[in-house]
Amino acid sequence: MRRAIVRVVCGCVVAGLLAPGTAWGQDEYGSIVAWGWNYAYQCNVTPPNTDFVASAGGFWHSLGLKSDGSIVGWGDDTSGQCVVPGANMDFVAVAAAGDRSLGLRSNGSIEVWGCDAYGEGQEPPNNTDFVAVAAGGWHNLGLRSDGSIEAWGWNNRNQCDVEPPNEDFVAVAAGIYHSLGLKSDGSIVAWGWNNHHQCEVPEPNTDFVAVAAGGWHSLGVKSDGSIVAWGNNDEGQCEEPVPNTHFVAVAAGNWCTLGLKADGSIRGWGDNWHGQCDEPVPNTGFVAVAAGAYHSLGSKSGRSIVARGNNDEGQCEEPVPNTDFVAGAGGGYHSLGLMPDGSIVAWGSNNYGQCNVTPPNTDFVAVAAGYDHSLGLKSDGSIVAWGWNDWDQCDVPPPNTEFVAVAGGRFHSLGLKSDGSITAWGDNTFDQCDVPVPNADFVAVAAGYAHNLGLRSDGSIAAWGYNNYGQSEEPVPNTDFVAVAGGGYHSLALKSNGLIKAWGWNEYGQCAVPAPNTEFVAIAGGGFHSLGLKSDGLIEAWGENNDHQCDVPEPNTGFVTVAAGSYHSLGIKGFPRGDLDHDGDVDLDDFNIFAGCMNGPDVAFPAGCDAADLDGDADVDLTDFAQFQTLFTG
Repeated sequence: MRRAIVRVVCGCVVAGLLAPGTAWGQDEYGSIVAWGWNYAYQCNVTPPNTDFVASAGGFWHSLGLKSDGSIVGWGDDTSGQCVVPGANMDFVAVAAAGDRSLGLRSNGSIEVWGCDAYGEGQEPPNNTDFVAVAAGGWHNLGLRSDGSIEAWGWNNRNQCDVEPPNEDFVAVAAGIYHSLGLKSDGSIVAWGWNNHHQCEVPEPNTDFVAVAAGGWHSLGVKSDGSIVAWGNNDEGQCEEPVPNTHFVAVAAGNWCTLGLKADGSIRGWGDNWHGQCDEPVPNTGFVAVAAGAYHSLGSKSGRSIVARGNNDEGQCEEPVPNTDFVAGAGGGYHSLGLMPDGSIVAWGSNNYGQCNVTPPNTDFVAVAAGYDHSLGLKSDGSIVAWGWNDWDQCDVPPPNTEFVAVAGGRFHSLGLKSDGSITAWGDNTFDQCDVPVPNADFVAVAAGYAHNLGLRSDGSIAAWGYNNYGQSEEPVPNTDFVAVAGGGYHSLALKSNGLIKAWGWNEYGQCAVPAPNTEFVAIAGGGFHSLGLKSDGLIEAWGENNDHQCDVPEPNTGFVTVAAGSYHSLGIKGFPRGDLDHDGDVDLDDFNIFAGCMNGPDVAFPAGCDAADLDGDADVDLTDFAQFQTLFTG
């Protein structure tokens, strides 16, 4: 169904919406890729296309947030929506809709500029303590640090009347005439115009981790990586993508939906009149996604792996090149890293071939490591396993299809199917391969040495296998969990409110979560130690530390993923821009590398010099050198 395009200057007839996944701090030297309708050059990113950490799209304009806290705007500027008023600094988030722009400052205040037809261009009352912002058709939403939402602007459809109780919100999104709030318990609250049922959240209204709003449709990402969509479906924007798995963020234009996958690729569906739902090429390395009314934006990044702990077999050495990793896993004495192109890098002990990735080394979307074996999940839903196989832990039982997650124990393996069932194979000495009944409704799986954990869609946990230390007991109360991890003989589970529950063997304090036990977003279990990733990018580590596996390397900031081997730990983070040798600073060693990459304008740079192309124009020339000089610290 084709729709006529209606636009009123400063009338903000349509909305461009910031995706929940475009959060501050997730990209240390990011470029923005833009595609779709380019009528006002809203897809022509203002150079230099580097150092962006978030993006947002309005009707005919785009915004990019830089790592230094400044905002760059490009495209239509009829209402002044591309020029930041006052001091262009200290911003930590951006949003855009129609012909206006919003920026959230580090002091918790919100700046608004551009269209002001119904008060939507004004600052909110009591302009303090905000932690997130969203822009709808002619209204705005601000999330405060106390979990309440402030709404202002046009209220003709009650889109500014927050559904009570106005508390416990953790994310916000705005459509043209409706609003959405994500609660800390994983439920979504919707209010405003409901002409297309965009405010009727489908049941079960649980386990959501992200939310977004299109023109007249709504979206939520579940903890199992699936997307739920409801509301107007005239252009297919509410159809479920196939396969509906591994999504980590979602964004919406007027009639187009975009989903960001864990492997760094973007999927698009719905109205594609202007190519806004076309997948970008190359479709790899994305860490955030955003949408305007009829155009789309994706942010790219480089990611490095930091490892600490036992290094007897080289499992803590940095892989070369140490860039662009999207996931990691730790085994007994080996490590795995997943690249955005779907290949796996393996290093450390290889006495059983656990670092020899079974060819073809392509199309992987997830990795897991057992003690001496490795597993990779392919994009077609099959599992590949290699390494020690004395217990048949590498023999995936047929049919080897429709898997969406994978885990490795000491001598056994697990795979989660798209229908919510778990398949287990390998050593069954302690019944760790006998999945409890009913074998259904699982959304995540984890393995310890000889026990397993399965997270169900209702937030409860099933545990089975070796139970000598109580590690296979179910936690009490057994509700509101969003993630699970298995240690050697202990278990970890993450609550929807950011709290970690740990139980089982505690001789080394691996179950004693350090205070404050709040704001965790990811967990991992080692042999006798535990790891938790905080929402601010810091890693907490506790338990056995004989091999320094709990000594997180400084600076302990900027981490986005965490994993644990038996006696070592891994975290993925971004490099400082210009740090070509990946040692945490920009010094003479980096200068020498940069000099070897310089080749003049319009000449393709040598292999391995991607990070030296600082202005993103596919060559390493004097323009890049000028930027490098500003980064040089000596």
